[in-house]
Amino acid sequence: MFNFNNSLITRVLVTVTLLLVIFFGVTSFALDQLFRESSRQAINDRLDVQILVLMAAAEEHGSRLQAANQLLDSRYLGPNSGLYGQMASQSGEVFWRSPSLLGDELEFVTHIKPGLRQFDERVMSSGTRVLALSVAIEWQFDDGHKQNVVYSVAESMEQYYQQLNGFRIRLFGGFAVISLLLIIAFAVFFPSVLKPLRRIENEINAIESGKLSELGDGYPRELMGVTENMNALLRSERQRMVRYRDTLGNLAHSLKTPLAVIRSLVSTQGLELAEMSRQMSEQVARMDQIVSYQLKRATASAAITLGVAPVNLREITQSINNALQKVYVDRHIAAEIHVSSGCEFIADKADLMELIGNLLDNAYKYCKENIQVKVDFLPITEARRQGIMIVVEDDGPGIKLEQFELVLARGMRLDERSMGQGIGLSVVRELVEIYRGSIELSESPLGGACVTVRLLGC
Repeated sequence: MFNFNNSLITRVLVTVTLLLVIFFGVTSFALDQLFRESSRQAINDRLDVQILVLMAAAEEHGSRLQAANQLLDSRYLGPNSGLYGQMASQSGEVFWRSPSLLGDELEFVTHIKPGLRQFDERVMSSGTRVLALSVAIEWQFDDGHKQNVVYSVAESMEQYYQQLNGFRIRLFGGFAVISLLLIIAFAVFFPSVLKPLRRIENEINAIESGKLSELGDGYPRELMGVTENMNALLRSERQRMVRYRDTLGNLAHSLKTPLAVIRSLVSTQGLELAEMSRQMSEQVARMDQIVSYQLKRATASAAITLGVAPVNLREITQSINNALQKVYVDRHIAAEIHVSSGCEFIADKADLMELIGNLLDNAYKYCKENIQVKVDFLPITEARRQGIMIVVEDDGPGIKLEQFELVLARGMRLDERSMGQGIGLSVVRELVEIYRGSIELSESPLGGACVTVRLLGC
């Protein structure tokens, strides 16, 4: 079972709960306001009808008006019935008040102009809140004189508040039940959403125990970047360990011969001191070369590119070429460098400098006077990384294919070739393998060798 302490489920449930509270709170407030407005409008409509009924029931008694009880709603006739009415002059003289106001006081509006109406909330002397509607008209009596008469009706809000409270209870109760059901549904079904994360956890445990070598496939799209980078890291670590092991083995094997020679020199009788010193110096220099070469192989970055910034290839290519121009200044070599605008590659900068530096150094060594370097992007690969292509050409004698493959062959030792004839390309081959690339040899239009390196990245 999941541990809810500081877990994703806890965070999701808390977030969902807060969102539901905010959403249902805003929705409830909006629906409550809508219900209040619609209820008040319904009361207003009913009071409009009662005003018409009161006008129809009005009868003249001299210069005053009275209401015919038989034409009125029966609630006007019972005390505290919840429906109240009044007919009064604009000056405030009351012509008629409904018996339902007996024992209670309610002040209606009288100072309004004919043709106007006023709808508002009022409080009776008993504390009962009512909604009142007053309408003023000009009444012409039978004797011909006219007088402004204000007809007023009011309805108790007790029923309104009862309906409002009932609506609020049903609304908030319904939303509370829906929220609870949604939270329970999230709590029940969310663990199934987290199954890929549990799978990653289990597979990492299996990798730690040696049962798996890397994470499997079939993860959701949102986790593909995590699993791919994790697998790239695992592969690079395995490559690093293999390289360290191979390097130590190569180093031990390579040092055996010079150490045996030194041992032989030390035990040889009658060898002149100068000759012994010369031979020992040669062997020590050879050992130094072996150690330097193996260290180059061992310190390659293993393409750990997580969190590594892209390297500007124009900058490092120009920098290396400028340095080599100074080294080979006496040969007057013309080098053309073509690097695509914005060409960058995610890799360890030292690795790329080592790779490009060795390719250019070999070209400078064996060319006659012309070198061409091209660096460009490769199309987007299936790994969703954009690779690069490095092409180095010269007008030298070239390299035979079988010699090229021999130089790049795995397991070649430094003591099997002279300095400067394959050591750099062997390091290049190591780096190309690390960055999932390829290296090819062809004949250059310049007449010499054309070495093409493609790097896809990790």
